[in-house]
Amino acid sequence: MDTKSPHRYSLAIVSRGDADARRNTTPQNSRFVRVFEALAAAGIDAQPAIYDESFAEAVREQLLGVDGVLVWVDPIHQGKTRAELDALLRDVAARGPWVSAHPDVILKMGVKEVLYRTRHLGWGADTHRYDSAAAFRAEFPPRLQAAGPRVLKQNRGNGGQGVWKVEALANAVPTVRVLHALRGSLPEDVPLEAFLARCEPYFGWGGCIIDQPFQPRLPDGMIRCYMSGAKVAGFGHQLIKALIPPPAEGPDAPEAQPGPRVMHGPDAPQFQALRRSMEEEWTPQMMELLSINEASLPVIWDADFLFGPRNADGADTYVLCEINASSCFAIPDQAPAAIARTVSERLVGAKR
Repeated sequence: MDTKSPHRYSLAIVSRGDADARRNTTPQNSRFVRVFEALAAAGIDAQPAIYDESFAEAVREQLLGVDGVLVWVDPIHQGKTRAELDALLRDVAARGPWVSAHPDVILKMGVKEVLYRTRHLGWGADTHRYDSAAAFRAEFPPRLQAAGPRVLKQNRGNGGQGVWKVEALANAVPTVRVLHALRGSLPEDVPLEAFLARCEPYFGWGGCIIDQPFQPRLPDGMIRCYMSGAKVAGFGHQLIKALIPPPAEGPDAPEAQPGPRVMHGPDAPQFQALRRSMEEEWTPQMMELLSINEASLPVIWDADFLFGPRNADGADTYVLCEINASSCFAIPDQAPAAIARTVSERLVGAKR
């Protein structure tokens, strides 16, 4: 009789922090405590792996000692990017441990360029990409004049960094009214030439700028569709204030603050049309277009939608404004169990 016990998988959850956080963070005091609990219930030994560039080699050795790695690190954090971390994760994945989300998958689906590459899917809009400062200077001004208010997005960012609403003003000198999506921002009227120069650094880190039409139903809120692999794990609805001018009292006034994100499970009736579109149409189409197989989809990611114009039947339509695959958190109550299920499937598959 074979008395060997089944293999118990080990996992590290990577997030940013300093040396004190690396010493003191445990599964019990981590912000991912519910994820740790769900993984433990699934028979997976999970440990925190606090990362910073200053002790990257210690993190590398830790990750090489586990079966799998989950990563929750923003593209930009206090001036730091993921450039060094992504190189580390590629090296770790090449040596054996399974990594989610893999940096190469993030570069396909977790950047703003995905809005351009998938613009012909049912979630798309009149989206354009500028690959250089010269192209941006030549193509954006006439488009702005002809098409009305636009939203510009740097390719890699988070928290509203590098996202601008831009409106042309009727001035003798070409002038635009711009509003940064970063919290606390105020509208500015600036010469068009000065704004174009302000955006040039985005071509360095991100490589391009993405241009979409401003969605008039923005005040109706944003729907965040949380995915675990190819299946919906829940929804969040939030009345956001980014790109909406603050009241006269200023950006710190209570009326200028975003509402709470109201979480819902995957079976929430008001979002079933969106769920069917995500699971049956848009995600499979995106995977085919971007050459991503299901086993490579992030264990947790989200697609952020704004309400588009209502269709002929009066039903809502949805316009994709972002995919988050680098650091998707907070998450619905149902998501940790979905994460644990997907992790178990991926680790078994990787072992095979």
